[in-house]
Amino acid sequence: MATATPDRTLLPTEEPLALLRPDGSAVEGSPLRMPDDEVLLELHRRMVVGRRFDTQATALTRQGRLAVYPSSRGQEACQVGAVLAMRERDWLFPTYRDSVALVTRGVPAAGALTLLRGDWHLGYDPREHRVGPQCTPLATNTPHAVGFAHAARYKGEDTAALVLLGDGATSEGDTHEALNFAGVWKAPVVFLVQNNGYAISVPLSKQTAAPTLAHKGIGYGIRSVLVDGNDAAAVYAVVSQALASGEPVLVEALTYRIEAHTNADDASRYRDSAEVAHWLARDPVDRLASHLASRGLLDPARRDSVDAEAEEFAAALRAELNADARVDPADLFRHVYAEPTAQLREQAAMLARELDAERLGTEEFDGGRA
Repeated sequence: MATATPDRTLLPTEEPLALLRPDGSAVEGSPLRMPDDEVLLELHRRMVVGRRFDTQATALTRQGRLAVYPSSRGQEACQVGAVLAMRERDWLFPTYRDSVALVTRGVPAAGALTLLRGDWHLGYDPREHRVGPQCTPLATNTPHAVGFAHAARYKGEDTAALVLLGDGATSEGDTHEALNFAGVWKAPVVFLVQNNGYAISVPLSKQTAAPTLAHKGIGYGIRSVLVDGNDAAAVYAVVSQALASGEPVLVEALTYRIEAHTNADDASRYRDSAEVAHWLARDPVDRLASHLASRGLLDPARRDSVDAEAEEFAAALRAELNADARVDPADLFRHVYAEPTAQLREQAAMLARELDAERLGTEEFDGGRA
């Protein structure tokens, strides 16, 4: 039996691809093309707004306005860089930690947090924004992205899918199945793994023996790329190329989650302050700001303008989420099936009768007191 010769072009580089060093200086000899100045400025603006959104959402959780919030502070370059690389016709398949990606894509801020508030599973129209529902179970969005991209190609559409996942999701069976199908079908899907070092409290070393997560692509016949996930310019360049290729690409972006897994997590139990400090010195927002400032593209006036925009964004979010949500119990039955079943109709009618009886009793009680 003949054996296949490994395709070396599928392997990632030994070192993460980058355009900017941690101090903001340009990397000489990078194979990536530096984005235009307008793109760099937009990357910076969106990251600043995204970070302010993230800190506001964290505060709203502490105030009881959100049930839970998984912060993505430190991962802004991954989410903003990747989303801005998307074409209007492409689709995004996010996870629960990708709220910054959603608002960057144009999803209203409150809509991006509806799932985490507990009002609805989905607070926006997927078709309007070309954004799939946020995925809470690990990796279940990966086969969705592959199925969508394969169907789009089958229909003759020039559409690609960008699916976001974390390092922990690469250990799930759904990711294996999605990568396998994407490789066989050559589906136009970009798998962006935001490797932030931990699957909740489990470090990467305890879930894989692979040299990098990017190396896993070769097993599926998929080209893989390793990129500095705190370099917004590099993420933008890599994802732009991958989406334009029309083929499946696995991108591992090395980054770090500065905050805890969620507000219910105590990160100090599994990592020390020195590790966090190491990554704070590699902050993606500061890196790009330093680069732009060194080139005279980000002066104090422009910086102040961006900061003011971010504050206005946060204030609008506060105002909307500080208002009590109007919840209609009948919504439990309205969106389960396109055509409600007889059992659902019966249950909805029973609930309506109970609510009417409760309201009538309250009115009679109030009338008696009067």
